[in-house]
Amino acid sequence: MTQQEERAMHHETVTTAEMKALEHAANENGLLYIQMMENAGRAAFAQLRRLPGPVRLLVVAGKGNNGGDGFVMARVAAKLGWPVQLLLAEGEPKTPDAITNFALLHDLPVEILPDAAAAAQADAVVDALYGTGFHGALRPAGRAACELMNQQRANGAFVLAVDLPSGINADTGAVAEGAVQADLTVTFHRAKPLHFVPESAGRCGEVVVADIGIDAYVASREEE
Repeated sequence: MTQQEERAMHHETVTTAEMKALEHAANENGLLYIQMMENAGRAAFAQLRRLPGPVRLLVVAGKGNNGGDGFVMARVAAKLGWPVQLLLAEGEPKTPDAITNFALLHDLPVEILPDAAAAAQADAVVDALYGTGFHGALRPAGRAACELMNQQRANGAFVLAVDLPSGINADTGAVAEGAVQADLTVTFHRAKPLHFVPESAGRCGEVVVADIGIDAYVASREEE
């Protein structure tokens, strides 16, 4: 790693633990976790508006908060009249805010897929499978979901990764076999170390750092 990359990582990134601490501080100061999820999903979806819409959208969601961001995106897209398919790659969501956002889809024209084989070819794919908590190797269901997303991309779909492409360790940049190749990665508040590690950065495509409101609630903490 070059000195320039080291400086960039030191000044412009936060680790997984640091990001969790910042989110906790923001939540304690009034920016609730569910609002951060809403802000993140809407900020990521805004980047899809660069595509000529409405587009056929496939959202591949995990069972954690990364999936919750994807549910927000699916809701916004469906309300705009975009055809939306949703794959629950590892089953229904398990975290409270993701569960809440999944429930909001029930009255919308979002097609919940029974399995990956039911996915139609999309114009755009949202990778909301694994977030910053991922490490190690992909589990079978996750590997299959990543294969689906990579195949969709090979067939012409634009792949947007939420925070990071699934299958990458956010802190080390280690890339698991079968990880997603994205065209665009939308990360939140600050870049993460993986966005500067050459091997993992190459999987991210363009990286956009989106503001989700944290600075206004933890600015005094970051200045300490």
